[in-house]
Amino acid sequence: MSVLSDPKGYWADLTRAEQGVLAFVLGFALLLLLGLLTGGIGPSYFLFLVGLAGMYALLSFGLNAQWGYSGLINFSVAAFFGIGAYGTALASASSSPLAGGIPPIVGLFVALALAGILALCIGIPTLRLRADYLAIASIGLAEVVRIIILNEGWLTNGSAGVRGIPGFFEGWPVLETFPETMPGVIVSFLPGPDIVLGTPFWRALLNVALVLTLVGICYLVLRRVHRSPWGRVLRTIRSDEDAARALGKNTYSYKMQAFVLGSLIMALAGVFYAHLNLYVGPGDLNPITTFYVWVAVILGGSGSNRGALFGGFVIVAIQQGTRFLNEFAWIPVDVAPLRLLLIGVLIVLLMRFRPQGVLPPQRELIWSSVVDDAPSQPDRGVRGSKAGESDD
Repeated sequence: MSVLSDPKGYWADLTRAEQGVLAFVLGFALLLLLGLLTGGIGPSYFLFLVGLAGMYALLSFGLNAQWGYSGLINFSVAAFFGIGAYGTALASASSSPLAGGIPPIVGLFVALALAGILALCIGIPTLRLRADYLAIASIGLAEVVRIIILNEGWLTNGSAGVRGIPGFFEGWPVLETFPETMPGVIVSFLPGPDIVLGTPFWRALLNVALVLTLVGICYLVLRRVHRSPWGRVLRTIRSDEDAARALGKNTYSYKMQAFVLGSLIMALAGVFYAHLNLYVGPGDLNPITTFYVWVAVILGGSGSNRGALFGGFVIVAIQQGTRFLNEFAWIPVDVAPLRLLLIGVLIVLLMRFRPQGVLPPQRELIWSSVVDDAPSQPDRGVRGSKAGESDD
């Protein structure tokens, strides 16, 4: 059922949770639009927020492929994110102590290769063990990667970080000079101050197009594999690994594939962040990043790609939205430092009233075309079919 052909029917077909999520998204979009029209949010900053939300959505997709699909507890999200960011930065940045000057598209593959190798190195000795051993090993991995980046200055520039990272489209025909060649546009018919769409806006627009493309590709691929036989084996492993092993499935191999797939998606988010921020440092690998991504996946619903996407956007809304609350003089406390408390309260309420998450994955596992085309009742019974009866 399409939202354009039958909006009322589409709304009625949604669950109560889906209606609430859709209302929240529409309300938040209207709030952002109001901020744009009144000059409270600059257009370039607005696009930066969209890019940041897309980056968290990619991280949530990666963790969902590991935890939501196959039950792998990975507390090293920040490590794979940092490997992706540093992999492309060290390959392409002008201040890189290793290489530098390599096209960003090559840096992308370098980062993915490093993340894949690291995932194999941590997965080979731990995935045959119980899930809690992987959790312990992944915590140690995150700290090892962060400390190496912080202290090995000859390799990573240490605490100074890596600067001079080019935009992702540098070296691409047309797209490299697209922001500079686009004319400045002044939007003055809106009820607020004039909005100037200059070079920063067009550059941010390219970044948003890039991250939305990455998010769309990852979403479609993960949704397809979630419904595939491969995804069904992973769900069986998560529910009962002994049963999957008894059915002849090599559970170690399947878990390794899911772990590597999720790690590559996390590294992809790091690559985008490096070319969005144009700087990476050891502070980007703080454990708080892992905490935010876990909150996003649990909030949306473990195993749900739609939930991971929604959770990523909610985390960015809380992170960035609390920055503006201090501008309201009638609020008696400094709200911005309380964002961790707000996220903690959100998790407590969620575990109390909706432990399965806002958008659990049951609806994603049903092919909508099969449901729509299924007859309301069979044409004839099995006994009649065996007896050769017909409707004629």
